[in-house]
Order: sequence, then C-alpha cells, then structure tokens
Amino acid sequence: MRSPKMALSAALGLGLAATLAAAAPATAASVSAAPQTHRVTAAAYVGSAAEKADTKAFFQAVMKSVKAKQAAHPGLKTVTVTYDASAAPTFQSQIAKSAQIWNGAVQNVKLQEGSGGDFQYREGNDARGSYASTDGHGKGFVFLDYQQNKDYDSVRVTTHETGHVLGLPDHYEGPCSELMSGGGPGPSCTNSQPDESERAQVDQLWANGLKGVRF
Repeated sequence: MRSPKMALSAALGLGLAATLAAAAPATAASVSAAPQTHRVTAAAYVGSAAEKADTKAFFQAVMKSVKAKQAAHPGLKTVTVTYDASAAPTFQSQIAKSAQIWNGAVQNVKLQEGSGGDFQYREGNDARGSYASTDGHGKGFVFLDYQQNKDYDSVRVTTHETGHVLGLPDHYEGPCSELMSGGGPGPSCTNSQPDESERAQVDQLWANGLKGVRF
C-alpha cells in the first residue's frame, strides 16, 4: 500500500517498485534486494502483469507451506494458516485485528499466530510503502511501513496486505467498500472489512482442504 505522493513522483502509481530512496527496513535485513511485492495504489493506477505475477507467487508460497502441513492431516476441511508477528511489534494490535476480521469473514481458512509461521509480518521504513512479498526461497512476508500506517488507516493497511496472503489481488480502481482497493480511495477511507465478493473469493480459493489446489 503506497502513498499517492510517492506514486506520482515515480510517475507510476501508489506503491510501484521504484528505486528505493529510503533506508532499508528496520527489521527486514533478510529481505531480498529485489523482492516480489504487491502494492496498493492510487485509483487511476492499473497493476502491471509483473505485479499480478508477484501477487500470485506470494500466495503460492504461502499455500505451498500450508499444503505441506495439510499432507500430515488429510482429513482436515478448514485450513489453518499460521503467522509470526514477532518482527512487527509496533503493529501487534493491528495484526491481531486483521486476523480477527478475516477469521470472522471466511469459513474455509483460518489465521492463527504461531512461531515461525507459514508467513511473517515485518516492520520498518521502506520507500515502497507496505507490501506482501516472497523472498524468492518459498517464504512469504507482509511488510508494514511506518509512514504509510500513519497516513492511512493502519488496520485497513494490515488487513489489505493480509488479503494477499489469502489469495486476493489488488483492485486499485475499486471503491472504499472493497478492501483490496487499498489506497485507491485515498487516506479518508477507513474500511477494513472485505466485501461479500472478496469473502466468497477467499472461501473458494481455500475450499475442500486444498485438495484441488494446483501450483
């Protein structure tokens, strides 16, 4: 999720992979120099094919981790995705609220905090803003940028990025009522709830204990 100011200066859109001008993330020393990211952008921005591929890669990394665990328990119908928030202490309440929102919104997948996790949350300063990413080695993480979480509703930012974990792409041109419209509606939008369509998409993606998932 990016700020309009940065997006315009890059002449691309809120949260595109522009040349980093900010310091490296405070707690993300292990982040790849060129991570795959999902961004939230201004309403006029349309995501590139590369960004859409990045979104898919992140979701697949999380699903691969979860599916390996599912293999040991083939009878499970509800999939549990674990997350590690230890590297994002500033956003503990927002992360917990995000998990609560998604757990109340969908049936076929649940988020649960756990050491290590299928994915991690990290925090710091990054010119790209907040994003969900793969490290190129089969692991996923959500990065929460300090400044952006001041400029935008922090629970919305966190819940939006967590939506990528569950397989939802950005939909920049959407209204405030769409969680995955991200920063498109502007900082005044504080909706942190996925709409009916977004909920249905997640339940469909995680249906039947991942038996139908293909990578």
